[in-house]
Amino acid sequence: MAKKAPRTTYSARMLTDAYMRKCVNAKMRECADAPTHSRIQGFTLTETIVAVVIISLFVLLAQMSLLGVLRRGTFKAQARELVSTMQMAASAAAQSDRRYEVIIDLTEQSYLLRQITSPDLSEVLEEEIIVENDFSDNCWVAYVEFDDGDYTNEGQARFRAGHAGWQYGGKIVLLDRAEQPYSVVVNRINRIITLREGDVELLVPKAKNEVPF
Repeated sequence: MAKKAPRTTYSARMLTDAYMRKCVNAKMRECADAPTHSRIQGFTLTETIVAVVIISLFVLLAQMSLLGVLRRGTFKAQARELVSTMQMAASAAAQSDRRYEVIIDLTEQSYLLRQITSPDLSEVLEEEIIVENDFSDNCWVAYVEFDDGDYTNEGQARFRAGHAGWQYGGKIVLLDRAEQPYSVVVNRINRIITLREGDVELLVPKAKNEVPF
């Protein structure tokens, strides 16, 4: 009987060791799982925040783009762009020996600014074009009248600027959606381009001689 005591003690020790190993393993699994779960939750929250920020940026950019299109589409915005283009031609010509031309195409309802580089004034080279724009239903050209009496409501009208000023002055009559007229007045004396409400009377210079071009 005395020989069986160690066997019982050994068995109890084995059970105790097995239980301890089980507890330790369970604790280790619990400790290992907890940080992983926390990391997964944290990573998911970060992804959500980044996604929301990106979507917000896209929405903001879309709104800004739409607002820009709407602004450019209004009558006054288009009319002012034409005035700025013509003023650009006059200023650039005054500050250099280069020549510039603004071509108003009444048939195509468009206009362009180019630097003249060829003796053939009827030919427009692609590399000469500086600005090119189209009119829209909110703003279109009714007719163009020069200060020498020439008038056109079709085809092309050309305003040429050199170092000495505009070759001819005149007015470009624009209509808004309600067909109310506005006049872009080109003054060949002081080179100033103005936008005025209505179909204004064009002042004809006393001397109708051309400005050297």
